[in-house]
Amino acid sequence: MSTLITYSDKFDELKAQVREAGLLERAPIRGTVEMLAVLICIITALVTAPSWNPLLLGLFLTLLFTRSVFVSHDLLHTQYFKSKSLAKKLSYPFSALILSNSSSWWDNKHNINHHTYCNIVEKDEDILALDGAFTPNKGNSPFIKKYKYFIFWGAMFFMFPAFIAQSYHFVIKKKLWGELTLMLLHWPLIWGTLFYQIGAGDTLIVALTLSFVVSPWLAFGFITNHLGCETFTEEQSKDFSWMELQMRGSRSLKGGFLVHWFYGGLNTQIEHHLFPKAPRFHLLKVQKITRDFAKKHNIPYFETTPIGAYIQINDAIKEY
Repeated sequence: MSTLITYSDKFDELKAQVREAGLLERAPIRGTVEMLAVLICIITALVTAPSWNPLLLGLFLTLLFTRSVFVSHDLLHTQYFKSKSLAKKLSYPFSALILSNSSSWWDNKHNINHHTYCNIVEKDEDILALDGAFTPNKGNSPFIKKYKYFIFWGAMFFMFPAFIAQSYHFVIKKKLWGELTLMLLHWPLIWGTLFYQIGAGDTLIVALTLSFVVSPWLAFGFITNHLGCETFTEEQSKDFSWMELQMRGSRSLKGGFLVHWFYGGLNTQIEHHLFPKAPRFHLLKVQKITRDFAKKHNIPYFETTPIGAYIQINDAIKEY
């Protein structure tokens, strides 16, 4: 029996177990509660801004911005509501207004390309970081060789503005003027309100605090997902089933509720890739089923601690 058929048969069995446990059911109520909580907290923070210490306000907004990223991500995977159109519309307050990010850009980059072509070098741009350092097709830049650690780890502090820049480039290129308008509203709604409420000096403190924390929070979460995992050529991937591609190209992290909260569910990356529509709230339970299933059938399951993941990533950088 070929590897392709073996993996396909086993995935059907695993999916049946996960579905029987009710873990593929969408979570409209819990998702709505989280969406409302984020929106209420954002509005409250802006209204009460004069009563805050600007440093603490920046940290609180960082928390809300990261939750907005995770909520938007989950919505676009239709984890809360089955309707893709409804989910995308509901993502706009969190992506465009709160973050000045494009849901359309993220949906194309992440959902369509990355999830479909996970760690396939010719297709998945997420794996091409640091001049292909995490792929067999490494570049040969003397400058990058000399400063590779500084460049890679330093870039963690600029991920959020990079996402904003890519979002604007995408919507302008695609002429998505309605979404661009919503993204532009971010600036007067968030920063204009703060400027009016607390003045330029304290707004600058809030902005610097947020910028310094939100980028590494997101970046140090995202890089654990696939960097340092196996990569494949497009030709190689033709022989893989869905299960084999996603499990070999993804890394899950050990840890319970706190790790799951901090990483926004992306710590259960193998499970998220196998079942992208499974709500984040269910993924720890899905992880246990998947891990036990993999052990039972002698399927490799790539899991480590968060610190272990960063060490593996750093070891991969050494090879550039």
